[in-house]
Amino acid sequence: MPFPLLRAALTVLLVAAPAASFGQGTVQDPELAPRRQPSPRSLAARERQRQCGAAWRALAPPDKVEQGPRWPQYYSKCVRRLKEQRA
Repeated sequence: MPFPLLRAALTVLLVAAPAASFGQGTVQDPELAPRRQPSPRSLAARERQRQCGAAWRALAPPDKVEQGPRWPQYYSKCVRRLKEQRA
């Protein structure tokens, strides 16, 4: 029967192969991976998010209810306001 011979060959290959060789390319070291530079649009969006977040945290709870009771609604209005100021 060829199965015991095949099993023995696979066992030898698995034992002889270094463990590090399995899975190469699936997990990358984050320090070695090249990073793309953010685009000007993404930098502007990130800055708007920081500004709106700081303004949201500075609001008192009653003021938050006036502006929009939840962060997504407030953020939408804030981004719209900041974009209008830039234009």
